[in-house]
Amino acid sequence: MKRRSLLTLSLTTIVAITALASCEPPQPGQNATSSSGKKVLTMITSPEYPPYEYYDTGSGERKIVGFDIDIANKIASDLGYELKINESDFNGLIPALQAKRADFVIAGMTPTPERQKNVDFSTIYYEAKNTIIAPKSSNLKTTKDLAGKTVGVQLGSIQEGDAKKIAEKVPGMKVKQLNKVPDLIQEIKAKRIDAAIVEDTVAKGFTDASTDLVFNVIPSEGPSGSAVAFPKGSPLVADFNKVLEKMKASGEIKTLAAKWFATSAPPSPSPSPSGSMSPSPSKAP
Repeated sequence: MKRRSLLTLSLTTIVAITALASCEPPQPGQNATSSSGKKVLTMITSPEYPPYEYYDTGSGERKIVGFDIDIANKIASDLGYELKINESDFNGLIPALQAKRADFVIAGMTPTPERQKNVDFSTIYYEAKNTIIAPKSSNLKTTKDLAGKTVGVQLGSIQEGDAKKIAEKVPGMKVKQLNKVPDLIQEIKAKRIDAAIVEDTVAKGFTDASTDLVFNVIPSEGPSGSAVAFPKGSPLVADFNKVLEKMKASGEIKTLAAKWFATSAPPSPSPSPSGSMSPSPSKAP
């Protein structure tokens, strides 16, 4: 899967991690313990990317759910940790790891060479493809069709970098960056942009929900696949890899993918309040 290239921007809306009383607060997950006595793993994600991670309020309790959340819960459970989830805009995730404000990131993140200079990654746990989302009537099916068009991408995403490379080859194509994928869909419907480049599993959800839109897959040319990101030198990488390999071997990853991606459109995420923390659900609905 392709998502989100590294930007060296300042951390924006990261939720503050609860401070432990000491002269020097312990790093996340190393010494912190929950009321149950378990050590705590602090995860940070960007919950506006259904079906990977998004806010769900259908059960009456506002919480972050999704494919990545189920994977994170499984890993934490198998390793004997309690999971805490913080949130940030996507372009703040890697800075959060570098500042040691979280133990790991799961957010549909692709381990590009640029990112690998700043953080460590697990093995790939899922792969998807880039697509062009556009109105059915537009007939924008290939990158060549984007000549002279304004194309939206999520700020800080793999798609942003890919769109800029496409624009170098496609005459007159302009790239417009927005913070969230739902914003891209709204801009298409408002005819302020002609199309957007979004990952296929995410595109399917939004096109299922908007029958006037359609997506077409762009052949992959660069890095792809989702992996877990960690601060450089994290001892958690090997443990996470063991659980991920077990999940792949047992078919559990495929089962979760079918659960989240083979359904109709996921609900659009509601805006999350800056500075709030959502506890991880034990099981997504």
